[in-house]
Amino acid sequence: MTASSSVRRPGRDAGFTLFDVVPTGAAIGATVHIPDVKALDAAQARELRRAWLKYGVVRIPGQQLDEAQQIAFGRWFGDFQITNPLPNPLTREDLGTARAGLRQAPRDERYPEITVVSNVVRDGQALGGLGDGELVWHSDMSQFAEPPSATIAYGVEIPRGKGNTLFASVAHAAGALPADEFEFLSALSIKHDEVFDAAGLPRRGYDLSLDPSRSPGRVQPMIVEHPETGRPVLFLGRRRHAYVPGLSLQESDALLDRLWAYATEPRFQWAHEWEQGDIAMWDNRSVLHKRESFGDAPRLLRRVVIRGSAPRPYRSAAATADAA
Repeated sequence: MTASSSVRRPGRDAGFTLFDVVPTGAAIGATVHIPDVKALDAAQARELRRAWLKYGVVRIPGQQLDEAQQIAFGRWFGDFQITNPLPNPLTREDLGTARAGLRQAPRDERYPEITVVSNVVRDGQALGGLGDGELVWHSDMSQFAEPPSATIAYGVEIPRGKGNTLFASVAHAAGALPADEFEFLSALSIKHDEVFDAAGLPRRGYDLSLDPSRSPGRVQPMIVEHPETGRPVLFLGRRRHAYVPGLSLQESDALLDRLWAYATEPRFQWAHEWEQGDIAMWDNRSVLHKRESFGDAPRLLRRVVIRGSAPRPYRSAAATADAA
């Protein structure tokens, strides 16, 4: 079986010839029709990467992958960022949310590249992390010195019509800024908080009494240059406990509230309505994402993340020429 499509779909992007790439019609996102990603070759993987860079996030439906096969697929796109397992809130005694007798399932050491995102509980163990509540807008691990370039999630168990993932293009948002606002923001940085996760829960071992101007985090440029496309990107991370150094806390909060409202406007968004067997692959450097809550319906995703590089401030061609 090859990865090319025998029937060309209407609305496909003619710039891709090895398989059909069908844009969502929103600012970002495309569905890539590949019969079986296990059969990818190097040329097809390069074309898929090109679609991912162009559209920010791609959905590949109808896949059947075990853990080893998902890792093999992810390896086409770079080295893996190995991360700690995500805790389920129902196992957090430190938060007072623990369910009696429930334990967090340990990492499967055969597949350290995989993180399980799930609310599923079986045999007294929470199989994954982050529960079933809403996850706020964020980019993954933005507080790292080298945030991931890509996140690749595979839908193992999906409650149909629930738990959609929303994406917002911070590349489009940066490109739509008025020139004076762009120049103003280019001179600023933002501290990406280490304390709270995307579910709004504090990580273990942090002092919660500190305000955002004093809490731990990594300072990153406000507008960065995408390392592959060269486009400017608003690098916001996540809102809670973010802080703009050099401003008062009140000034920082007002600016960040305004920027978050702007960057997540509907015109920059696309919603992925999950189906079992979907792969969702997004550019962690150019899009934010969030998850809608889905109650107690069982949902399980397997996730791998691809190592990235240190964010660099954006420099326009004019600024580069002036510096030279």
